[in-house]
Amino acid sequence: MDKRERKKQNSKIILFPGLEKRLMEKGLESFQQKKYQESIRFFEEAMEIEPDNPDIHIGLVLAYFEAGALQKAKAFANKMLQTGIGDYIQVMDLYLMILVQLHQYSEIVTTIEALLEEREIPKEKFEHFSRMLEFSRRMAGSSQEEQESEPPPIEEYPNKKINLFSYQDQNEQIMLAARLAEHNIRPYIDEIQAYLESDEGHPFFKTMLLNVLSEHEYDKEVVLRKFGDCIHVKPAELPPVHQQPKLTAIVSELGKKLEQEDPILYENTKSLIERHFFLIYPLEAAPANPASWAAAYHTLANEYHGLDDSNGKLGQIYGAPGEEVEQVLAFIRKIEEISYPNI
Repeated sequence: MDKRERKKQNSKIILFPGLEKRLMEKGLESFQQKKYQESIRFFEEAMEIEPDNPDIHIGLVLAYFEAGALQKAKAFANKMLQTGIGDYIQVMDLYLMILVQLHQYSEIVTTIEALLEEREIPKEKFEHFSRMLEFSRRMAGSSQEEQESEPPPIEEYPNKKINLFSYQDQNEQIMLAARLAEHNIRPYIDEIQAYLESDEGHPFFKTMLLNVLSEHEYDKEVVLRKFGDCIHVKPAELPPVHQQPKLTAIVSELGKKLEQEDPILYENTKSLIERHFFLIYPLEAAPANPASWAAAYHTLANEYHGLDDSNGKLGQIYGAPGEEVEQVLAFIRKIEEISYPNI
């Protein structure tokens, strides 16, 4: 008695012939229409009928990924790797893409190093994984390990004063910002404004503090100094960090050229752009042309992956002036010198 017959007998449900195939087709159709939750339901139903079908597994992982359920996508892809479902290298590529989106670069490094030691990588994929390993090592090295020490609770600050400049560890800065977001910030406005206006404050922490003010709908003007610029902003009117119009436009330009051609490189580069724009926020750095920024980031990502494409060539591909690409490259190299955690 085969698996299908046992399932019929155990569940006492008569399955229509080819039902799992039709469910998978409906899942793919919903996926193409960007109806990811609907796609997940179809793939899950198909999997109940054919639990070992690798195509259904792949479809479900991709649907989870696009729906933003990254931890589910990661767990499912990892299960495929552990149980040997699907083409091992194809699933590994998918698993690494999910880790990139989660900014889990240390885990990427560990995974690829294990593959190299076990000689599991085919020759035609060796260069691809080696480039990704080098890139992930660099990204992992830019973040600091979490510290066990925590700043005191907000209630313990004497006289409602906080010396923001004393917080040099970025994990402590994150925790402090989270505490401020949960409390009445009016007593700390002067300290926050002084930090934002200072040339000494770290761009990363300034973005965190602006987010705190924005969450509290603080609608008064504050002075912000970053990267040699000085601007006046009203936090309540600022767009969310990851919805900056320029950021969205740059990622869109990058996706047109790279998303289908090399999805792993696309995700790596997109992650780099998002991290930089967290630091830049909410500045409008020149030039205005998003294609010039996309070409520059593509160039930098290629350098990290050991590719020998010149920025002039990529500038032509993106339709961006070479001098603008050079201008952006100089600026983002400056940002790369700043230490900041995964965000």
